[in-house]
Amino acid sequence: MRGMTVRKQEPVSGEEWQRLRKRAVRTSLFVAGVLALTKLGAAVLSGSVAVLSSLADSLSDVAASGLALWTVEVAHRPADEEHRFGHGRAEALSSLVQAALVAASGVFVLSSGISRFLEPHALTHTNTAIAVMVLSMAGSAWIVAVQARTLRRVQSVAIQADSLHYKGDLAANASVIVAILIADLEGMGWFDPLVGALIASYLFIAAISIIRRSVDQLMDRELPESVREEIGAIIDADPETRGYHDLRTRSLGTGSLRSGAHIELHLELDGHLDLNEAHDITDRVEQALHDAFPRSQITIHTEPFGLEDDRLDHIVQAEA
Repeated sequence: MRGMTVRKQEPVSGEEWQRLRKRAVRTSLFVAGVLALTKLGAAVLSGSVAVLSSLADSLSDVAASGLALWTVEVAHRPADEEHRFGHGRAEALSSLVQAALVAASGVFVLSSGISRFLEPHALTHTNTAIAVMVLSMAGSAWIVAVQARTLRRVQSVAIQADSLHYKGDLAANASVIVAILIADLEGMGWFDPLVGALIASYLFIAAISIIRRSVDQLMDRELPESVREEIGAIIDADPETRGYHDLRTRSLGTGSLRSGAHIELHLELDGHLDLNEAHDITDRVEQALHDAFPRSQITIHTEPFGLEDDRLDHIVQAEA
C-alpha cells in the first residue's frame, strides 16, 4: 500500500489509544510553541533567511499540532445517527489542512530566500541564532521520539503527518546551522538564501506526501495485501467454510491497521445447512476476525457455495 508501512502493533483499548494520541499531540504542540518563540527572537536578531524559514516551519507545526489536538478529540467520538461509521476520517481531513499549511510555509520561505538573494546583507548575532537552532534540534528529536513510541502502538494519520514535519526539522535545522556559519564567510552570503530554498523544497515534498496518505484514506484504499491474506487465512482455518469472495477492506482512521478497519466479505457455506447452523458458523468466523482485528467493523454476507452471481472480484479482475 503506497505511503503506508505495516507495523505489528499490539492491540490497545479505545481509552489507551486515545490517551497515547493526545499525549503525543500535546507534546508536539508545547515544544513547537516554545521553539517558535525562540526562533522568532533569533530571526529578528540575526536577519537570517534560513532561521526565518525554520521559524515559518515551526509556526506551521504549531498550527498543525493544534489542529491535530482538536482532530483526535473528534475522531474518537462514537458513531451517531448522522455518522454511523464513526468520525475517524476527521484525521485524514485535518491532514489535508496540515499539508496546505506546510505548502504555504514553503511558499513564504522560497519568496524570502529569493528576496534575500536579490538584496543580500550581512547576518548579525550568529552565535545566538546557532544556539537557538541547536535547541530546536533537541526539541525536534524529543518530539520524534515521543511520536515514534506512540506510532508503535497506534496508527494515526495526524501523528504521522506531525512526525514527518519534525523528522524533516532535524535535517533542516542542521542545514540552517551550516548556512549561518558559511554565510558569515566573505563572499558566501548567497549560501543562506540557498539553504532557505532547499528547506522550502523539503516542505513542498512533505506536503505532497501528507496529501497522498490522506487521500488514500479518504478514497477507501484497500489495506495491504498481507492484511487481506491474513483475513483469508482466518476464514479458511474454519473447517466448515467452503470459501469466500468479494472481500473489501478499508481503514476507518480510528486505530492501527489491525484495530480500526472495516472488513466486508461474502462467506460461502454448504448450501444444505439450515439457517441456524449457517448463522453459528458465520458468527464463529466473525469472532475470529474480531480477535485478530479488534475494534474493527466486520460485515459478512453468507451464501451457498457454488452460487453464481455478479461478483465484485470478477469486476475488479476485468478492470485490471
